[in-house]
Amino acid sequence: MTDTTVVHLLRHGEVYNPTGVLYGRLPGYHLSDTGRAMADMVAKSIAGRDIVAVWSSPMERAQETAAPTAEALDLQVVLDDRLIEATNVFEGKRFSGGVFRDPRNYWHFRDPSRPSWGEAYRDVVARMKSVIDDVREAARGHEAVLVSHQLPIWIIRLAAESRRLMHDPRRRQCALASLTSFTFERDRLVSIGYTEPAATLLRGDPLPGA
Repeated sequence: MTDTTVVHLLRHGEVYNPTGVLYGRLPGYHLSDTGRAMADMVAKSIAGRDIVAVWSSPMERAQETAAPTAEALDLQVVLDDRLIEATNVFEGKRFSGGVFRDPRNYWHFRDPSRPSWGEAYRDVVARMKSVIDDVREAARGHEAVLVSHQLPIWIIRLAAESRRLMHDPRRRQCALASLTSFTFERDRLVSIGYTEPAATLLRGDPLPGA
């Protein structure tokens, strides 16, 4: 067994969402045809790696993204609630409907550092760190894949890089079906990498919090 362990944080693929809803934790949102193709491309890109564990958020889109990788590696997908999307008071609303212009919503924007419209960033960091620590122990000396969502992946990366958690969502480096890879030597994080195995299928990401 080597002293190197790699944990890949995989964001789910494109979701079928023709009405532009911020779906968050709402059930019933599945991958689009393009999203399924993205999941297949990711699976092919990492099939030769020493991956011994595939864990996923319980949301349908995450499980569907995890499935091709787990199948290619002959692994079972482990569902873990700690990988779920962050809560958001605007869940179920259409952003094109003027969420930011409606005075009734101003109270929710009172503290962007927390943020006041959803799950506290520090809580997201805590649960993501916890699940990374657990899968790192389970896959010690090998690699693991955790399928999650854009905000949790980006927030734990900011925390790992000692950057402030308050940020502009438009500047997140976490595209659909992207891999944010944490490499550990023993228990020490030594590097963070980022790749987009399905980059040829990307066509914009209108809901950055999805």
